[in-house]
Amino acid sequence: MSMLSEFKEFAMKGSVIDLAIGVIIGGAFQKIVDSMVSDIIMPLVGLLTGGVDFTNRFVALGGGSFTTLEEAKAAGAPILAYGLFLNHVLTFVIVAFVLFLVIKGVNKMRQSLPATA
Repeated sequence: MSMLSEFKEFAMKGSVIDLAIGVIIGGAFQKIVDSMVSDIIMPLVGLLTGGVDFTNRFVALGGGSFTTLEEAKAAGAPILAYGLFLNHVLTFVIVAFVLFLVIKGVNKMRQSLPATA
């Protein structure tokens, strides 16, 4: 059996194809979650905190005075972008919770299936 045919057999196995589909769907889902966090949740959090825009919250470590995060980055100043970090943490929590729900649902479906011999 040639290496090409072995690779074809490997690539056509269901688990490899399922994994590829999962990665593609996961990438698309990540964009949705990012948008939900940055476009829906964080503006609401900002409204509840008096209009604070967390994506533009940072500390310039070099002592410079910058009005925006982009301005500080463009100047090459060392910064702690804690607002962006907060966005990423919130995105992670949402993705982890959705994955928890999906796995819980899959496990429930597996338990309801009759056992095969």
